[in-house]
Amino acid sequence: MFLSVFELFKIGIGPSSSHTVGPMVAARMFLSAANAPGAARVSVSLHGSLAFTGKGHGTDRACVLGLAGHAPDSIEPDEVEAVVAEVARDKQITLPNGQAVSFDPAKDVIFDYGPALKGHANGMIFTLWNAANEKLQSETYYSIGGGFVQTEAERLLSNSQDKAAAKPRLEVPYPFSTAREMLEMGKASGLTIAQMKRANETSVMSGEALDRGLDRIWAAMNACMNRGLAIGGQLPGGLKVKRRAADIFAKLKAEQGSNSIQAHQIMDYLSVYAMAVNEENAAGGKVVTAPTNGAAGVMPAIVRYYLDHCMDANEQGIRTLLLVSSAIGGIIKHNASISGAEVGCQGEVGSASAMAAAGLCAALGGANEQVENAAEIALEHHLGMTCDPVGGLVQVPCIERNAFGAVKAVTAASLALRGDGKHFMPLDNCVETMRQTGIDMSDRYKETSTGGLAVNVVEC
Repeated sequence: MFLSVFELFKIGIGPSSSHTVGPMVAARMFLSAANAPGAARVSVSLHGSLAFTGKGHGTDRACVLGLAGHAPDSIEPDEVEAVVAEVARDKQITLPNGQAVSFDPAKDVIFDYGPALKGHANGMIFTLWNAANEKLQSETYYSIGGGFVQTEAERLLSNSQDKAAAKPRLEVPYPFSTAREMLEMGKASGLTIAQMKRANETSVMSGEALDRGLDRIWAAMNACMNRGLAIGGQLPGGLKVKRRAADIFAKLKAEQGSNSIQAHQIMDYLSVYAMAVNEENAAGGKVVTAPTNGAAGVMPAIVRYYLDHCMDANEQGIRTLLLVSSAIGGIIKHNASISGAEVGCQGEVGSASAMAAAGLCAALGGANEQVENAAEIALEHHLGMTCDPVGGLVQVPCIERNAFGAVKAVTAASLALRGDGKHFMPLDNCVETMRQTGIDMSDRYKETSTGGLAVNVVEC
């Protein structure tokens, strides 16, 4: 199994990788394949979690952007409103052959609150119709988390495969699909996890290209964080949630040099780094999916913590951190899920915390066994976490939850580094437990906003 670091860490816009980035990708995919003669109108129906929380996540707007030909990694947040307004005004889009077809977002984006599609909780169906309202071309897509998208056929194929026997998509030197295989390959080769991951990546690109890509990912993460640390005001969406990161960060900076700083102030820095990213995400800003938008604050917070607060931090350490964290993320995605709509927030913030813990442990010199232990500790203590966003918005409890995911990641890395790598619960068992827990979890707690905190809101 090989999943590139650049597949897990993707630059896009907020507020959700599964509900914003994925639908935009799917819409653009459908647009590029639309070639039915006599087409007069296009529509999309949203199902499952995409219907229940799509308004709050901007899924309808994402479909508009994708059908207008825009990609998540290239569109600037400041351009979004103008594109959406133009399509709403003109009520049409242009197919690749230059033909204009009718598309009225108010009527042609349909929120279907019936049963979810069988393939995944995040399903959508795009359809081309002729002037007689007859179906000409249709495709079902699933947004399976982290901005990954599958067609109906691809979803059926992936579900039918025996993952233990599945062949790697690419021939790479170290095609580990489980943590156990990762450790065994490391022991046999004498390489670190970062070295094995680098060898896999450089089998499809040059080392220079890999480093440039990693540096670009961190630069995007850091730019997002810096914006969040500088901007105040209120988040959109109607909950009237106040942006707090900039104010907290300013207070922390003002306390520098004081003789009355509490020892736990370091956790405030860690928390505010994560909150800054997720406030930007909630505002529809440009973020890095890591491994999802809802959990996008954990990884940048850990990298910034490493740089600003750890001894001997350097550029190569950042690359190590990102490579190792993506190795862990790939294992989790392959054997369980990173989708909140599929397994709850244990799959989003839990996965991000495990990835970050492993990456930090490696950057600080941890052995392979300690890195695996760090990931397991962080994931274990997110098991059972629900995804119940209030108002279908990635704000409450999502923003603070990223802060706690970052704190847990540092704690997990520190505990693992204090040990010798030997521990009771293997990471693979923890990942399987998360998968089973997600199956057992009620759909009310899987990004539908029909249970949990989402329905226990004080009425003012």
